[in-house]
Amino acid sequence: MRKLLILLLFAAIACSKGQTTTPKIYVQVDHFDFGKVVAGQIVKHDYEIQNTGNADLIIKNVSASCGCTAATPEKTTLKPGEKTNINVAFNSANRIGEQEKFIYVISNDPQVPESKLFLKGIVIDKSADLSKDVKTPKLVLLELQHDFGEVEEGKVVETNIGFKNDGKGVLTISDVKTSCGCTAALLSSKTLKPGEKGNVRIDLDTSKREGKLTRTVTLFSNDPSEPNRTITLLVNITKKKS
Repeated sequence: MRKLLILLLFAAIACSKGQTTTPKIYVQVDHFDFGKVVAGQIVKHDYEIQNTGNADLIIKNVSASCGCTAATPEKTTLKPGEKTNINVAFNSANRIGEQEKFIYVISNDPQVPESKLFLKGIVIDKSADLSKDVKTPKLVLLELQHDFGEVEEGKVVETNIGFKNDGKGVLTISDVKTSCGCTAALLSSKTLKPGEKGNVRIDLDTSKREGKLTRTVTLFSNDPSEPNRTITLLVNITKKKS
């Protein structure tokens, strides 16, 4: 019995030594269709990247297939489980017609050392009348700014901001970004048919904060005229009553 236990112990040690620690890059959504934009507009989009491995992931380089596209990582070293964004901006000036751009992310992932991201859409000449395009969506925010007023520190306040599709095509909201970890945003729907309405629920946590604060929530959609729409949040945080 003792010999069996010793053999099992040695087997466990050998197994643990055989295990390797490696980083692993994971891209939640590797493509983005910005729909139609007028030439000269700058389209911005964030691609979320996560390290699902068990060692630090190092982003060595990020480059784009075209000088019209800039791509920058918010962080270059990710611990296991950590996330970051690749901020991409496409300048549509002097580019007409269908566009397809690629962003290359080089990392120390031994299995996938190069990850490819895609950005596509259609650039229309400035003289074109987008209002005549029957497939063009239009995102309208029913409130561009919300003031929570005075709030005691530690409380979580919430609001619902309505939005609608005033266009003639299907509206797709691809992402929602908040400027602070203290703010959370949840969409009632990511897709709206022409004339449909939805809302975004916004929660603001005032814990460990004091004074007047300004935060933002940005919606990214396939609205060709305004692909990024921002809601500004205001709050005056007062000291917690003893």
